[in-house]
Amino acid sequence: MNACTSSLLLIALALPAHAADIAMKDQSLLSAQAAAPASSHYFQPPKESQLPDNAFGKLVQEGRALFVDTKKYAPDYVGNGLACANCHLDQGRKANSAPLWAAYTMYPAYRKKNDKVNTYAERLQGCFQFSMNGKAPDANGPVIAALSAYSYWLATGAPTGQELPGRAYPEVPPPEGGFDLAKGAQVYTAQCALCHGPNGEGQKAGEDYVLPPLWGADSFNWGAGMHRINTAAAFIKENMPLGKGTSLSNEDAWHVAAFMNSHERPQDPRLIDGSIEKTRDKYHANDGVNLYGKTVNGQLLGKGL
Repeated sequence: MNACTSSLLLIALALPAHAADIAMKDQSLLSAQAAAPASSHYFQPPKESQLPDNAFGKLVQEGRALFVDTKKYAPDYVGNGLACANCHLDQGRKANSAPLWAAYTMYPAYRKKNDKVNTYAERLQGCFQFSMNGKAPDANGPVIAALSAYSYWLATGAPTGQELPGRAYPEVPPPEGGFDLAKGAQVYTAQCALCHGPNGEGQKAGEDYVLPPLWGADSFNWGAGMHRINTAAAFIKENMPLGKGTSLSNEDAWHVAAFMNSHERPQDPRLIDGSIEKTRDKYHANDGVNLYGKTVNGQLLGKGL
């Protein structure tokens, strides 16, 4: 039994009956995927059995634990209910889900988001600030050191500075007529609500989220990359529903991504002078397709929670 299977079985024991059924179904799907031959199209990161039994191996294990259960192991830096592994599936291994093995070797790199060349440590810090709605750990501190070691290990043997297949979420063309929030609501009810809750609130076992919230105070903030509808659509199309990726049409992926991101969430921490308009003009006007600073169903989005 691998770590992913073990985690899902533990989740199943802790969840209410209907959620446990979901977790067990997902465990079966993921087990079937693991049993299938790995695609030669994608880089293959090292197996857990190849992890060295030394100080480096211990640091890698610490990084993996941080990645999978971020709030537990880095509580001072996480301000919501998410973990790194919610957006980078299979513990950061899965191709087409922004895997760590494809990201690590591409840094340092220029990022339009902050208009400078970023180190990998700075990229990780940004994830904490935006996706985790928290604060950036010290670039030279133990949290970044462990996550960097885990990423470095997963990238063992990968070419440096070469964009590998499966690096990001594959782009999904938008619907010809644009996204439709009403259709998105229908897709959400049919395909997403059972896991993520009717109001995007996720599901908990005790105080911990086992199925992540998609909007609201415990989700990613308005500065996270996933607030872009095009980015969310790409992730959803490739990876959701969990274990059944690519089963949604391109159009439905866009519709449901727009519906998800038409709800309020924590404020963009880059808010300028308390002004949503100024913040949109500077950071959101040319940042993909997004609804920050726009009025939806009579509500101005971007006020934050």
